[in-house]
Amino acid sequence: MTARLSTLSPPPAPALDVGRLRADFPILETRPGGNALVYLDNAASSQMPRQVIDRLVRYQRSQHANIHRAVHTLSEIATAEYEEARRKLARFINAREEREVIFTSGTTEAINLAMHGYGRRFIGAGDEIILTTLEHHSNIVPWQMLAEEKGAKIRVVPISEAGELLIDEYENLFSERTKLVGVAHVSNALGSVNPIKQMIAFARARGVPVLVDGAQAVPHMKVDVQDLDCDFYAFSGHKLCGPTGIGILYGKAALLERMQPFKGGGDMILSVSFEKTTYNVIPQKFEAGTPPIAAAIGLGAAVDYLSGIGMEAIAVHEHNLLDYASAQLRRMKGVRIIGTAAHKAAVLSFALEGVHPHDVGTLLNQDGIAVRTGHHCAQPVMQRFKVPATSRASFAFYNTMAEVDALVAGIRNVQKVFS
Repeated sequence: MTARLSTLSPPPAPALDVGRLRADFPILETRPGGNALVYLDNAASSQMPRQVIDRLVRYQRSQHANIHRAVHTLSEIATAEYEEARRKLARFINAREEREVIFTSGTTEAINLAMHGYGRRFIGAGDEIILTTLEHHSNIVPWQMLAEEKGAKIRVVPISEAGELLIDEYENLFSERTKLVGVAHVSNALGSVNPIKQMIAFARARGVPVLVDGAQAVPHMKVDVQDLDCDFYAFSGHKLCGPTGIGILYGKAALLERMQPFKGGGDMILSVSFEKTTYNVIPQKFEAGTPPIAAAIGLGAAVDYLSGIGMEAIAVHEHNLLDYASAQLRRMKGVRIIGTAAHKAAVLSFALEGVHPHDVGTLLNQDGIAVRTGHHCAQPVMQRFKVPATSRASFAFYNTMAEVDALVAGIRNVQKVFS
């Protein structure tokens, strides 16, 4: 029998002691190029606290073995720790059952799993898939591949000048041929927080499943997949203070049971003969071969760490950073903020008049300030705002107001160089 998980939420955490939390992150003590590190590239990948690093080392040093394969002690320990990590992730997003949590290599593989397992089975010629202008390429390209293979059509929700989805246009895109909606919870390029609960409810009333790309949401806010009522939810570990090479696809059990496997191999089967293969139950049906055991256990430690801080407290601190940084940049001449949605996560994209974003990033780096420059794997967003790329500062709970001041001073220095 599959255990059901408690839906009780922990009480709100107190205000963050950022100085104490920063001490948990060894990399923040480094001085690239001789400068104190100001790490503002958290939307690409967050940093890892000692607690997660130590957990990975402990697993590799004293617990490592392959899982689900043997009856010896190390294998039993590794299996138990791996499955405990699944339970931790299920509680973290409030999945109804732990078997609804599939370990993947990251958000990209999670979306591809849903495309192959669900899309290729249930979407056919003439059917329609609704995506949005705000999507990361990983939530565009797989569906384009499916549409080309099946003869399906992709329809796109436009955005306003502020970077907000036009919900009336979204609703007008639905037809009797709509078979799936794919939408980012938070835009990685702009930080816009989309009204996905409203969007899911509209789709649900029409019997259309919804896949949510949560890569930029889960690290910054409390996510409850039961409350959202989404059908799929994908996210990555490395944006969540965890290791690279690990991610999650949450899916409602009834849908996962109907889906075909994405990969074939060991551990995703119950029996194999040359005449017929019988697939394993979920979640094992979607976890062929040796999984990223250490990374999964490390991700379990990461969500323990974040839960101990409190996602509500994290969200408040990051919003304060974003508000402060946005106010500073709005007062600067020659600086254009790209994406001014009323509801944003801790992402600030901007363009400097007369300066290419790559030059901005290079000069900021000389001051020890790490930002991301480019199209952020969101070229439709760049096309919408008629820019080739942006500079993007993205904040985490361990960032400070002083680091925002350093960013502002760095931007002024860039402007002086190009004046």
